[in-house]
Amino acid sequence: MWMLRAFRRPRVLSWGLAGLFAVLYACVAVNRHRRMLTQAYDLGIFEQAVRAYAHGEAPVVLLKGPGYHLLGDHFHPVLATLAPLYRLFPSAVTLLLAQAVLMALAVVPLSRWAFEVGGPRLAGLVGCLTGVSWGIVEAAADDFHEIAFAVPLLAFAATALGRGRPVAALLWALPLVLVKEDLGLTVAVFGGLVFLCAGVGSGIRALGFGVAVLGLAATALTVLVLLPAFNPDGGFDYWGQMGAQEAAGAPWEAAVRLVWPPLKWLLLGLAAATAGFLGLRSPLALLCVPTLGWRLIADNPHYWGVSYHYSAVLMPLLLAALVDGLSRTGAFARPSAGPAESSGPAESSGPGEASGLAESSGPAESSGSFGSDRAALRRARRALVVAGLVAAVTLPVYPLHELVAPGAWGTSPRLTQARAMLARIPDGATVAASNRLAAQLAGRTTVALVCREPAALVDGPHGGPEWVVVDLADPSVQAPCAIADTVRMLGRYEQLGYRRVVDDGDLRLLARP
Repeated sequence: MWMLRAFRRPRVLSWGLAGLFAVLYACVAVNRHRRMLTQAYDLGIFEQAVRAYAHGEAPVVLLKGPGYHLLGDHFHPVLATLAPLYRLFPSAVTLLLAQAVLMALAVVPLSRWAFEVGGPRLAGLVGCLTGVSWGIVEAAADDFHEIAFAVPLLAFAATALGRGRPVAALLWALPLVLVKEDLGLTVAVFGGLVFLCAGVGSGIRALGFGVAVLGLAATALTVLVLLPAFNPDGGFDYWGQMGAQEAAGAPWEAAVRLVWPPLKWLLLGLAAATAGFLGLRSPLALLCVPTLGWRLIADNPHYWGVSYHYSAVLMPLLLAALVDGLSRTGAFARPSAGPAESSGPAESSGPGEASGLAESSGPAESSGSFGSDRAALRRARRALVVAGLVAAVTLPVYPLHELVAPGAWGTSPRLTQARAMLARIPDGATVAASNRLAAQLAGRTTVALVCREPAALVDGPHGGPEWVVVDLADPSVQAPCAIADTVRMLGRYEQLGYRRVVDDGDLRLLARP
């Protein structure tokens, strides 16, 4: 009984749920790595970058190409914060565990805000909706990406803004410019919302305007100056995917591209349903516009869909919009008094601090009782039912279901063979490998993709990598390397005299003569 009473306290409830989901994410991600389902693109790339940071070096990533500085691909200096942890525990698992914890932290502010709005039942529901949200679950299981840092920052920032604490919101949002170049646009929206909601002539209004300008300037600086400066080709690699030339020649084509092909409707519909549709009435929903904008305008089909890691940054914003929408319905009873618990650093109120999006967002009675407005109660219930249905429908589709899938925890004979093959490669060796095998080797060898020219792996008088290892049955060999390129390079290595050490069907290990 004392445990049940403890979970009626917002701090215990929120951190307990966050801890639970951190463990669940970690189990899925680490198990997928154990099963060799992770890839050089992207886990191996990020491990090589963090490994370089951990040894005081620039993040030059061989898996991207010879001498490729990763800050020329995306601007994510925040990755350097993982260097001390990786130096202590040099393994890809370190990155996966860090990502699991970062993603799970989004549960904390959202569930605590929900506690203030509607009590422990609503807090538990919102915390679970956040933890099982399809975008976060997919990202937590999909290798490692820098946006793991953005998810909790966005959750704390959006929650602070919705609770009427604009200064705290802006302080949480500002570090986003160090996570990825496009997030400066989201920072600008945070600043714009603070500017629009603050009183005329107030210091908060001026601060919001300044942050909006800073966010836009940060994106412009990184895309136009910093990324080209680090990029081996002297440009921004993703301009070609944004349809900039087509939009300049025919602006109406850009408008059509926002809604066509119909696959984009699935993304928009699922996002709206995640917020229970009610969240679309909240100004916080506008925070999703920059991310949705660049994804929908791009000509890369991966950006349009609901797979991969791209939707993770939307989840805390959509759930915050849902909580804000529920608060605005007036369906939940308000207490007569009682201060809310702080949800993080910089959360204390100051002069002008109440000029947030909500008129009032005081804590609800701990019983979670409802107000007398039956129409408002029906709207709130409908929104929660919709959001709950989204979670129920997507849960079996996204990787969290692997926790209860017996086949996900076994070790197949082929997996045993692949491990034995990789064990033949000594630490510190130079290796050319296929995509998934490279992810297993990035922490202990110097590894590049087998389908590329081996110039960067020249070692000693014989030249070329010391080892070549491939899995021709790897389904990911289509990207970043086509199977034909892998087969061609295998033949080339054999012509150079590399001898087969392992030839077990699709598993091949070659050693340099």
